[in-house]
Amino acid sequence: MTRPTPEDERRVLDAVPTGLWIEGGEVAADGDRTLPVHDPATGEVLTEVADASPVDGVRALDAAVSHQESFADMPPRDRGEILRRGFELMRDRIDELALLMTLEMGKPLAESRAEVTYAAEFLRWFSEEAVRVAGRYSTSPDGATRLLTLKRPVGPTLMITPWNFPLAMGTRKVGPAIAAGCTMVVKPAAQTPLSMLAFARLMSEAGLPDGVLNVITTSASGQVMEPLVRDPRTRKLTFTGSTDVGRQLVEQSAQRLLRVSMELGGNAPFLVLADADLDAAVDGAMLAKMRNMGEACTAANRFIVHESVVTEFSDRLAARMGAMVVGRGTEDGVQVGPLIDEASRDKVASLVGGAVDAGATVLVGGGERGRRGWFYAPTVLRDVPPDAVLLHEEIFGPVAPVTSFASLDEAVDLANDTEYGLAAYAFTRDLDTAWQLMERIDVGMLGVNQGIVSNPAAPFGGVKASGFGREGGAEGIEEYLETRYVGVRPSRR
Repeated sequence: MTRPTPEDERRVLDAVPTGLWIEGGEVAADGDRTLPVHDPATGEVLTEVADASPVDGVRALDAAVSHQESFADMPPRDRGEILRRGFELMRDRIDELALLMTLEMGKPLAESRAEVTYAAEFLRWFSEEAVRVAGRYSTSPDGATRLLTLKRPVGPTLMITPWNFPLAMGTRKVGPAIAAGCTMVVKPAAQTPLSMLAFARLMSEAGLPDGVLNVITTSASGQVMEPLVRDPRTRKLTFTGSTDVGRQLVEQSAQRLLRVSMELGGNAPFLVLADADLDAAVDGAMLAKMRNMGEACTAANRFIVHESVVTEFSDRLAARMGAMVVGRGTEDGVQVGPLIDEASRDKVASLVGGAVDAGATVLVGGGERGRRGWFYAPTVLRDVPPDAVLLHEEIFGPVAPVTSFASLDEAVDLANDTEYGLAAYAFTRDLDTAWQLMERIDVGMLGVNQGIVSNPAAPFGGVKASGFGREGGAEGIEEYLETRYVGVRPSRR
């Protein structure tokens, strides 16, 4: 799309619902409270949306519960057709949805368009999965009983989505829930509520019955969501976000033994072996590190490079990152937008400062950009000491710390030296080495000779402190289904 004008921005913002989305329409929050939505590139307020209270949360859950039975009884083909129409509407409105996302989240328009495309694919994928939910029939080992297994929707589901991919992290949950026949309450991040509100209206246009998808926006997530997590009518909770918050939610859900899916933090290692194609490795590193300004749980967080190529690799990566254009995501040619807020920028600056104080060398970047908004320059660090904090925490910013290794065993040990286990990347031309890494690196997803692992047709999720459960792929819909066993003893004639 051409560079949007201020009038384009205002038109897109004015078209978004700003109330809570309950029972298929906008409603005001209790007490008419509102919360501001900021442009992270300027710090200015874009608009205000309803700020839900615990009372509003219960209203949304009431709606989801009241429509669960009828929605579960809807023919799977009909649910699939709703998802297909949603996919087509997203594709038709890609420019408007991308601009809205850039305004509230900051990523460049090209990346926002890519996310809308990716997000829509979850609707298409699960529109096809809706009619493939199947059970099983068998005879018991003693021959006396027929064994039936049936699949039924879990029921009313709470969904908490993050700010970094405000559409894709929603459709990755909403798509399989609709396909399975589950109603839901979605709470988007307070920083980026607009994309989900626009999506809710879009799905209503696609024919989704009122009350199936309810969206509550709030500045008091814990106060609003905890009563819903503990409500006996809630049957499932799915969360994408930090490990610390995930642990709190699991604790809250434990008393009721609520079914949960957790997609949590990451600390992805990016391994470059001595035999790697360095052109491909640098290209992959740019994707794995700089997608979404590094604000992704799958972002490469640690570059572990063989000592024979570490200097060349890090110099080439620094040249590429240093040449990137930083600015507001709506501006022509911009490749790197702002971080989501001031606290995030300050955290990145602190992590880099700590590594430099510990002895790391700055090859490029290493500071904030001198402009309004929450920008941080693309940064490459070499010779990062192993005890530097940024090697052990999610950076969530455009910073690439490089360390070296001498043997494959050392590389594997370094890769696994973290409590997280979401994603990893490895570049090598040796098939045996690749197979060893597939089997030895302790993660839920591994990209071999590629810098992106996310795909709607593949299961997304991690191990260890990165959570449990899978989203996407054939596995994704299973998270929203319960298995019921029925034993039938046939009469003997």
